[in-house]
Amino acid sequence: MKTSGNTILMTGGGSGIGEALAHRFHDRGDTVIVVGRRQGALDRAAAGRERIHTRTLDVEDAAAVATFAKSIVADFPSLNVLFNNAGIMKFEDLTAPRDLADAAATLAINVMGPIRLTDALIDHLARQPDAAIVTVTSGLAFVPLVAAPTYSASKAAMHSYTVSLRTQLAGKVEVIELAPPGVQTDLTPGQANRPGYMPLDAFADAVAAQFAQQPTPREILVDEVQFLRQAEREGRFDETLKTLTERAAQQRAAGGGE
Repeated sequence: MKTSGNTILMTGGGSGIGEALAHRFHDRGDTVIVVGRRQGALDRAAAGRERIHTRTLDVEDAAAVATFAKSIVADFPSLNVLFNNAGIMKFEDLTAPRDLADAAATLAINVMGPIRLTDALIDHLARQPDAAIVTVTSGLAFVPLVAAPTYSASKAAMHSYTVSLRTQLAGKVEVIELAPPGVQTDLTPGQANRPGYMPLDAFADAVAAQFAQQPTPREILVDEVQFLRQAEREGRFDETLKTLTERAAQQRAAGGGE
């Protein structure tokens, strides 16, 4: 991925990781289109930055994604980077029957959203020089947070999908996976101030530094996520799962989440 001069489509760009990275890409010389459901949040993310543009989109709506892809290519023919960042996370109790609406929405947004948008833009991207697709997964793709089972499963699915996408697009479009640790954002209640989570600005700075490397690493991994990413490889998966589960339960009991 070029270190500046890209035209980047950033889903989930109105807040959190998407907004922070959009600012850093803009400030290094890229044009960024931040995309999300709430125009007000997008406007705040774009304020004062002349190369950040805004577009609304509900990635759950298949017809809207198809229409959006045609209009965005028409408006930004130089688009060469798709950054699949939008996602939601819900805590779920699997021990009794329940309303599955949260699980369905998580899969629709976290899995089908990036698959649909990638599919809608793949012909355009394949014709662009220096094209790249970035998929934001999670450290929880490698060791699940059992209190958020569908979220963890959705990120594991997108890790696997990204491996396949990279292999099929080899020589045509660069495919990069960004797997964050727990970051202080509003992804879940209380997370923006949760102790033990990585501060958003520190995370975004570390990620931006890795995107500045040439060649771009195919996996963008800050130091704080290696505990999860390398757990199985290092033979400590069960221990890591236990530690993660206990830590999360303590945080929720202390009021750090649902």
